[in-house]
Amino acid sequence: ILYRKLNNIDNNMGTAVVIQEMVFGNFNDKSGTGVLFTRNPSTGEDKIFGEVLLNAQGEDIVAGIRTPDNIELLKTSMPNIYNELTETVKRLEKHNRDMQDVEFTIEDSKLYILQTRNGKRTAEASLKIAMDLVKEGIITKEEALLKVEPASINKLLNGDFEEKYLKEATLLTKGLAASSGVAVGRIMFDAKRVKIREKTILVREETSPEDLQGMALAQGIVTLKGGATSHGAVVARGMGKCCVTGCSEIKIDEINKTMTVGKYTLKEGDFISVSGHTGEIFLGKIPLKENSFSDELKEFVSWASEVKRMGVRMNADTPEDVKQGKTFGAKGIGLCRTEHMFFKKDKIWTIREFILSDRGEEKEKALKKLHNLQKEDFLNIFKILDGDEANIRLLDPPVHEFLPKTLEDKKKMAEILSISLENIEKRIYRLKDENPMLGHRGCRLGVSYPELYRIQARAIVEAAYECSKKGIKVHPEIMIPFIMEAKELAYLRKEIEEEIESFFKEIGARVEYKLGTMIEIPRACLLADEIAEYADFFSFGTNDLTQMSMGLSRDDSVKFLDDYREKGIWEGEPFYSIDTKAVTKLVEIGVKNGKSAKPNLKIGICGEHGGDPKSIEFFEKNNFDYISCSPFRVPTAILAAAQSYLK
Repeated sequence: ILYRKLNNIDNNMGTAVVIQEMVFGNFNDKSGTGVLFTRNPSTGEDKIFGEVLLNAQGEDIVAGIRTPDNIELLKTSMPNIYNELTETVKRLEKHNRDMQDVEFTIEDSKLYILQTRNGKRTAEASLKIAMDLVKEGIITKEEALLKVEPASINKLLNGDFEEKYLKEATLLTKGLAASSGVAVGRIMFDAKRVKIREKTILVREETSPEDLQGMALAQGIVTLKGGATSHGAVVARGMGKCCVTGCSEIKIDEINKTMTVGKYTLKEGDFISVSGHTGEIFLGKIPLKENSFSDELKEFVSWASEVKRMGVRMNADTPEDVKQGKTFGAKGIGLCRTEHMFFKKDKIWTIREFILSDRGEEKEKALKKLHNLQKEDFLNIFKILDGDEANIRLLDPPVHEFLPKTLEDKKKMAEILSISLENIEKRIYRLKDENPMLGHRGCRLGVSYPELYRIQARAIVEAAYECSKKGIKVHPEIMIPFIMEAKELAYLRKEIEEEIESFFKEIGARVEYKLGTMIEIPRACLLADEIAEYADFFSFGTNDLTQMSMGLSRDDSVKFLDDYREKGIWEGEPFYSIDTKAVTKLVEIGVKNGKSAKPNLKIGICGEHGGDPKSIEFFEKNNFDYISCSPFRVPTAILAAAQSYLK
């Protein structure tokens, strides 16, 4: 039952029974039993790898009752058997077109092959074996692409623990595997205390933009709350850092600087080891095997790039993100979250100033600062993209994330705006949304403050124009978020186009751009034909679409979804892999309705599902033009896109 669960095998498939003739490895001293792999399952090296026990039965070796000898023993003790065995297993490998795991028995100097199957292997071996089989002419490149699990690419990029040490490690708890990779470091509870030269794991109740510097310096991030698309998870993926969220079993004592998990109480400075591949957190230090984007992996990903149909873009908010994504093979930006550009500590005050300033002169002053910062960011991003498309989402700030929380920050904000601390407190209170997810955000901010979206659009086209003058090709796509009604998009499109046309008139030139929307509200899917009239493209935001169609908070659902899974009510993780019963139907309706109004409407996906192999199969079947994901998930997405197309 556990094996089926771990390997996603349907419980209704029944059980197979194999009946075989019995042979005896314990017949005499010229008998024995063994297991071998036709290649090394850890490294992929093309060399027989296995063990043998003389005068023994298969159970002795499989159950570990006796310590076996290296397969090389047969070279001297039974050379004829060794030659026959190696020749036979290599023939089996060629016939089955893959590395084989073979069980054999020798009875009185006669060799019997009991079983052969495709052998389990590490991520490193999987890649090497697939590529070697191509070079040896046994399989094609396309077949090789289908032999490597997309999830193993994450392990190759982000490293993993040495497997032999994991068996003895003490598991503290398990949360959600929010961002791939592994990390070992000292526990740190305060993001401001994380030091650049120390290996630390930042452990927080939940993260906010103020934690960004500490997150950047930490080896890994653990949060007690939150799901796969919470602030901590999204930022960690963008940085390529390991992250585990939803660790509700951990209790933090801020005063004594300790954390308790079951019977263990750890203090700040104690070591833990964190796996973003599995969500597991271990006590102490586990040795790591470091990996990177090797030449071999680059070549393999390039094979996948040649085969895939869909474009693979990156979710990138900074020039550093763009560089990283391009290195991994991304062609353009599928989502640039302009509010994330302000997460850097020196910039956060600009967005706070806009949010907290009153209409009129205060707002105008804040807008000018915002325009200058944004234009500079877009210039840097366009230069690095060098002709690739850039989908830029206009501001969609979850206001509560940006508001100052500490007394010190509130005082600083009062100084910036030249108002009293009491006045700042009142403004913060007025801006508080009871339900931020469904609050005053996205295009609703644009409707309330059209000057905000106008100034952002101007910054985009100004940067695009300046780049084009230097011979840099630019293809900006301006995206309006959180649309629920065609009239919203019609109003905002008119405002933005007026601002852009005003700029074009000033310079006496034009820059090509597209203006579209993010489809993330169920109502928008149902009315997509009306909305498409005012859109050049759709990009599906499946994070919010999942939340709103299922009535699930991506941050809070981690508290109870395990109960649902254990009781057979629910399978899977809806914020990792798209819900195939309802959310996919809404997406299909949105695509169908949108294309009915505009047959050539460009369709993309920029939610976290854009990096999930199972979800990518769905997007391929529905002829999406592109998928987009965090930079460090790009190689995985490229392989998954190629596999989906081949299948």
